[in-house]
Amino acid sequence: MTMNLFNQFASPTALGIPLVLVAMIAPWLLLPSPSNQWISNRLVSFSHFFLMSFSKHILLPMNKPAHKWAFLLSALMVFLLGMNIMGLLPYTFTPTTQLSMNLGLAVPLWLATVIVGFRNQISASLAHFLPEGTPTALTPILIIIESISLLIRPIALGVRLTANLTAGHLLIQLISMATLTMIPVSMTLSLLTFLTLVLLTILEIAVAMIQAYVFVLLLGLYLQENT
Repeated sequence: MTMNLFNQFASPTALGIPLVLVAMIAPWLLLPSPSNQWISNRLVSFSHFFLMSFSKHILLPMNKPAHKWAFLLSALMVFLLGMNIMGLLPYTFTPTTQLSMNLGLAVPLWLATVIVGFRNQISASLAHFLPEGTPTALTPILIIIESISLLIRPIALGVRLTANLTAGHLLIQLISMATLTMIPVSMTLSLLTFLTLVLLTILEIAVAMIQAYVFVLLLGLYLQENT
């Protein structure tokens, strides 16, 4: 039973070839392409409104040098949001439940923000390791603590996204199995369990959107500190 629960997180394969890239590319195929028409359809208009609103919201507290990251942050938001929501569909695979993939996104992007900080304002970046007015005796300890807190940021980004999506998918599968099991026993309990499953699915849709936003928001905060 334990193996059945976690089989949903195994990478799908066809003829021994992993299909993770297909699962990652699939959300992009559903995005509307730009149109040359004077009047766009509702989907294109909504996509344009969403990207403009998100870009203004995420870049509002940032300095002007960070505005160069607008396209990257918006594309990352759409990428994570598409994979998280598509993973809730039946017989689909969620790439963002793989810790290796989330760390593969978090580590390079976090490292890029750190490099930007050391390149543009090295004094301010080094000052983060030792707050002003620190006693001399506490200097080595604080430098070690601040270094660990800096290095743990990408791990926290990846683990947060993985843990929240994995927990939600496990709960959905457990409750769906309980619903099927209770049908021969009690139809009333089965309907109540099914109602719980519907509410949990709605909650998981919200979690999928929130976690994508939190990932990009934290990355934006790290960028704000280094620009």
